[in-house]
Amino acid sequence: MTEPRLDFVQCLDTQGLHRMAYWEWGDPANPKVLVCAHGLSRQGRDFDALAHALCKDYRVVCPDVVGRGRSDWLGDPMGYQIPAYVGDMVTLLARLNAKTLDWVGTSMGGLIGLCLASLPGSPVRQLVLNDVGPTIETQAIERIGTYVGKTPKFASLDEAADYLWSISTGFGEHSREQWLALTRPMLRSVEAEQGGGFLPHYDPRIAVPFHAATPESTAQAQAQLWQRYDAVRARTLVLRGAHSDLLTPETLQEMSRRGPKAAVHEFPAVGHAPTLVTPEQIAVVQEFLLAEA
Repeated sequence: MTEPRLDFVQCLDTQGLHRMAYWEWGDPANPKVLVCAHGLSRQGRDFDALAHALCKDYRVVCPDVVGRGRSDWLGDPMGYQIPAYVGDMVTLLARLNAKTLDWVGTSMGGLIGLCLASLPGSPVRQLVLNDVGPTIETQAIERIGTYVGKTPKFASLDEAADYLWSISTGFGEHSREQWLALTRPMLRSVEAEQGGGFLPHYDPRIAVPFHAATPESTAQAQAQLWQRYDAVRARTLVLRGAHSDLLTPETLQEMSRRGPKAAVHEFPAVGHAPTLVTPEQIAVVQEFLLAEA
C-alpha cells in the first residue's frame, strides 16, 4: 500500500494559532474531495484502508483533529470540543479549495461532519455517519470515560496493541496484521533518555471537557444536535455496529425518518465502532459514495 502525503494547516484558537496535520491520498488536483474524520481518541491514519480503496475516485483527506496524531496540542484544553473542531475543518476546506466535498466521520468525526453539513451554504454533498447520531447513550459515555485521557506507557508495539484491543473490542474481529496497522499510528516514541517505549499519540487533556460534561449540558447538547441533524441537506448514510452501545436501533430509526432521512446499514458482530478496514465495510461506503456517479 502506498503512503499518504502529510501536510499541515494553521488554525485559530483562543490563545493563538495551532497546526492541524492532515494525510492526503490521490490526485491533489482532483476536484472530488472526501474528508475522513476519526473518533475521540483516534487519528487520521485510521482511514488508510478506506482511503487506499477510494483514492482513484477522490482526493482523500484524513485530518488529525487538534490534540491528536501529528497535530499540535492546545494551550486551553476546553478548546477540545466540537464547535472548535468545526472551525478547524472550515480552515482546512479553505486550504483544499474544495467547492463541494463528501464526508465520512466515525463517532466524534461524524458529529463534526454533521455540524459542518448543517451550516447554511455547507459544501458537504454526501455524509456518512459511522456509528454516531444526535443521541449518545450514557453507558457509552461512561465506558469511554474509563480510558480516555489515561496515558499508559508501553514497552513495545505488541504490548500497546494488546492494551488498545482491550479497550476496543467493539471494533470487531481483526487479524493481528490489521490490528498492528491500526495501532502503529496511535503511538509516539519516548526518547531513550526518558526510558524509551511508547505513549498514546494524543494530548491526555482531550478528556477535560469530556469529563466536565453534566447530565444537563449533555441533554442540551443532544437537543442541539437533533436541530443540526434536521438542518442537514446532504445525502446521508448512517452505519451502525449491531452491538453498538453508543448508537441505538431507536436512534438509527429516527435518523431514517427525519432530517436528511438517512439510508442506514448495520454491520453484524461489531459494536462501537466499525473500523471500515474490512472489504465488506469498505464496499458499503464505496457503493454509497459512488452511486450518484
